[in-house]
Amino acid sequence: MFIVALLTFTAVMLAAGALFLWVTPSVTEQRLQALAPATEDRGWTETVVKLVGPFAHLSSPTAGMDATPLRLRFLNAGIRHESAPLLYFGAKTLLPLGVALAVYASMVTAGVTDSTQLMLYTLLAAFAACYLPNLCLRWMAARRKREIFESFPDAADLMLVCVEAGMGLDAALGKVTEEIRLQSEALAQELHWTNLEMRAGSTREKSLRNLAARTGVDEIYTFATMLTQADRFGTSIGESLRVFSDDLRHKRQMRAEELAAKVPTKMLLPLVTCIFPAIVMVVLGPALIRIVRTVLPMMAGQG
Repeated sequence: MFIVALLTFTAVMLAAGALFLWVTPSVTEQRLQALAPATEDRGWTETVVKLVGPFAHLSSPTAGMDATPLRLRFLNAGIRHESAPLLYFGAKTLLPLGVALAVYASMVTAGVTDSTQLMLYTLLAAFAACYLPNLCLRWMAARRKREIFESFPDAADLMLVCVEAGMGLDAALGKVTEEIRLQSEALAQELHWTNLEMRAGSTREKSLRNLAARTGVDEIYTFATMLTQADRFGTSIGESLRVFSDDLRHKRQMRAEELAAKVPTKMLLPLVTCIFPAIVMVVLGPALIRIVRTVLPMMAGQG
């Protein structure tokens, strides 16, 4: 078993060294990259795409990425790189193989010889690794949605101030984009894309709906619908923004209170499993020791 572990370690180290030498550019390549135009994307992503790209076709869907809901997940997570689908599906192909091989080698090194256990744990590890990119993407999207939701009330207040000061809605969006960047880079990027769409000739309704779809936040869907209806019916945008901003702040406060109310329930399990046994031992430990010292001699005397 020691020889198998040594051979496995040697093979992994040699493969890692070869991969490092292959990925690391030479001095000539570094100078060429320094002289290349800044618009060319010659970062580490190109190398990773070249390595992972051939494996991505094994698990990628046959339809185009623009026609799948996964494209919307990437936008919700803030990922717009054209090579992101290749990296995603390449990871879904390579991770199960790598994790299954590592689990199999670990079990063989630990001395497990049952073929049923080896196959079962290897398949379970590969199945879990296959869904790891999905969980990472979902976590990134949820974190970004929360950041946008928490920063959007301030953006709505600033937009209200700009509109009441006499600025148009397009100019107000541009001003909010500049100011909100200090608080939330994600929201500033999405508002910037919305401004670019409107400057390119897209209608305000379509640009706002695209903003809501890219962020995935329900409150921004409401914001887009409110501004669209204000344009159609000719109502005051300032008054609509005032009502919407008050409602949004109330929702944020209610969400904070809801999370605060969940804290005692979440703390119950750590208290019961970690803190409560220690308190019981500290409080009842001396009494139990005294009882044992008193009762055992009495029982031995009676025996």
